[in-house]
Amino acid sequence: DGIYCYCSDCEVYSGNTTCLLKPEGKCFTSVELDPDDVECRGNLVPHLTPKTILCCDNFDQCNLKLQPVLRDSPTLRPGYTGSEFYRDNVTQIVLLVSVSVCLIILVITVSFVYLRYKKREERQAGYLEEVEHCDTYIPNGESLRELIDQSQSSGSGSGLPLLVQRTIAKQIHLVKSIGKGRYGEVWKGKWRGENIAVKIFFTTEEASWFRETELYQTVLLRHENILGFIAADIKGTGSWTQLFLITDYHEHGSLYDYLKTYTLDSVDMLRLAHSAACGLSHLHTEIFGTRGKCSDLDYYTITHRIFSTGLSTGF
Repeated sequence: DGIYCYCSDCEVYSGNTTCLLKPEGKCFTSVELDPDDVECRGNLVPHLTPKTILCCDNFDQCNLKLQPVLRDSPTLRPGYTGSEFYRDNVTQIVLLVSVSVCLIILVITVSFVYLRYKKREERQAGYLEEVEHCDTYIPNGESLRELIDQSQSSGSGSGLPLLVQRTIAKQIHLVKSIGKGRYGEVWKGKWRGENIAVKIFFTTEEASWFRETELYQTVLLRHENILGFIAADIKGTGSWTQLFLITDYHEHGSLYDYLKTYTLDSVDMLRLAHSAACGLSHLHTEIFGTRGKCSDLDYYTITHRIFSTGLSTGF
């Protein structure tokens, strides 16, 4: 009732050269360059080994009458083998996947950078708004000398109020670097047109900044022969933190720099010795009402620290 096909492989297994065709099936004959397993496919695709297949289903063993002729695949260029075709397909797939992954990584990176940029802009906008708001704490026209004199006459003599110090620190414009040392870098700065010295400590030297700030803010430490302390603050810009110590600015730099540049006569040497002695005397003078707050060791530390900062006072 069914159609039988000629089957060259059936003889090996059953000793018979025919096989019954299944419904919807077809008998076929194929020819190829190299013997290989024959496989029926639903769609015509280029084979790794070039071959030609002819099919039939009109009578028993009709495939014996078929005579397929091997020809080049129409999808391949002359001299272009099937293995090269598949190799190129794999290359294209790998290239496509690589480009897709790179694009995804690029989009993620750009998005991350953009979000960080927006956050930084928001921080800067908030910082500028805070700086503008800080102007209300220091009236326009007030100079540093006037602010310090007011704090000396009405306060404890330990420097400007903390809020004023933070306001000054936020409004400073750094002009140029004038020195660098173990603990940080010294900059010439401007505040409302006035020259100031800004010592910026390295973030790893926060303990040193804290100690030096604490020494400068000692009660009644300010003196004309001691480097004048103005303010101290920790300034954060979003990306990094800066430890500011703001003092009077001396155009000639440190005493060491001055002595390297200028030759002193006897009068200048006497004035220098007198100013140094006055400063040391003030540091070692006991302040009434502060007994028990500073030991002799503290006074020695203050004296050594103030005179080892590398910044000079006028004489």
